[in-house]
Amino acid sequence: MRLARGINLGNALDAPEEGLWGVTLEAGYFKTIKAAGFNAVRIPVRWSAHADGNPPYAVDRAFLDRVDWAIEQALSQGLFVVVDFHHYEEMSTRPGEEQARFITLWGEVARHYQTWPSTLSFELLNEPEGELTDARWAKLVPMLLQTIRQSNPRRMVIVGPGQQYDLKGLDRLNLPAKDDNLIVTFHYYEPAHFTHQGADWVEGSAAWLGTRWAGSVRDRRALHDDFAKVAAWSMQHNRPIYLGEFGSHRVADMPSRQRWTRAVAEEAESNGFAWAYWEFCSVFGAYDADRGRWRQPLLRALMDRD
Repeated sequence: MRLARGINLGNALDAPEEGLWGVTLEAGYFKTIKAAGFNAVRIPVRWSAHADGNPPYAVDRAFLDRVDWAIEQALSQGLFVVVDFHHYEEMSTRPGEEQARFITLWGEVARHYQTWPSTLSFELLNEPEGELTDARWAKLVPMLLQTIRQSNPRRMVIVGPGQQYDLKGLDRLNLPAKDDNLIVTFHYYEPAHFTHQGADWVEGSAAWLGTRWAGSVRDRRALHDDFAKVAAWSMQHNRPIYLGEFGSHRVADMPSRQRWTRAVAEEAESNGFAWAYWEFCSVFGAYDADRGRWRQPLLRALMDRD
């Protein structure tokens, strides 16, 4: 539960270049997040765009310094930190060719952070998809963990199922039974017609504009049943759960966004899951960076409990 209530610093270090997607991290963001009551941040990082394509696959020093800075800012505010490999597109399109580079990069990153505080956690890979099938991912996870454990034998590592962290894929995860320092994650954006309406990267999303989430008995039952499946898997396998992403696109109406966000956060907490909202200040953002203030309906949905 040290990751109990978190938020993603998305569309910054996971963009092809920081700032290209409209978000450049600032020191004040971390203070704002802490002051609002969050105790953790997830920092998505596009390591693959800042590393050599040939052995020894060295990470660009300036980029590594920038990631260090972001982690240090979070730690200085007493926030727990999750750093993941995000938007590693080559692993989705040609995993066989890219596997050696991926494993080597994780070895490099893990060694770099091996002496950093235990309040920093690693996440193996955001939302495996495409040609990185469940079967390929199941074989790759133990290899990645073996590499990380060489330098970080006790660090908490977060791993999720294939098919973009779909909860239905939990049973196909391949986790070393003797590794107790693992947290299992999933992402939740159901119903997608509501959460991703108007998202220009999702084909057909324009047709979903105007979709509302009323929080009806049927709506809440679907949410409850989904999370009950994850909770049952957690109990069966004795693995803690981290809901690493959930959120709704800014074009959805705010009352629906508030209802949905509160319902998901409360359902997660009722099952003992830690969570991290997607995301801080971009197109799903709970914070309006232009005005320098929280979108209060979303902040209340996340943080206020009766």
